[in-house]
Amino acid sequence: MKVLYAVLCEDAQARDDGRMDVHGIFHQLYAPGFPAQQDRLVLVVNIEWSDAEAGRNEFRIDMLDPSGSPALTITGHTDVGVRQKRDAPPQTRIVMPLEGVVFPTEGTYEFELHAAESQTKIANLHLIHDPEAR
Repeated sequence: MKVLYAVLCEDAQARDDGRMDVHGIFHQLYAPGFPAQQDRLVLVVNIEWSDAEAGRNEFRIDMLDPSGSPALTITGHTDVGVRQKRDAPPQTRIVMPLEGVVFPTEGTYEFELHAAESQTKIANLHLIHDPEAR
């Protein structure tokens, strides 16, 4: 398993031709106080699989708060196909809209992928206290 990319953004759409349209990538949010709530964000992850990983693969994505504790967990599975001649390795494209996410404190939140018996940090989001933020 290899993570090709992972981003947080305003909107994303997987296309039938294998491409991904991603809009409004961000790495930080400003909040006038905490806890803070983000109405909507989208987590986009593209995973490439080896031939040995064909079949059903369970995965979990944790959003870890600044202390390293899980604040949000996403679970699921993907059915990885067998690679055909002249094809690129199989991929799983995840477009996960998240609504009403609450951030209890300021600091860095890390997204961590657990799959194929490994864990990988895939994206960071910095929550910054700014009394003038809207």
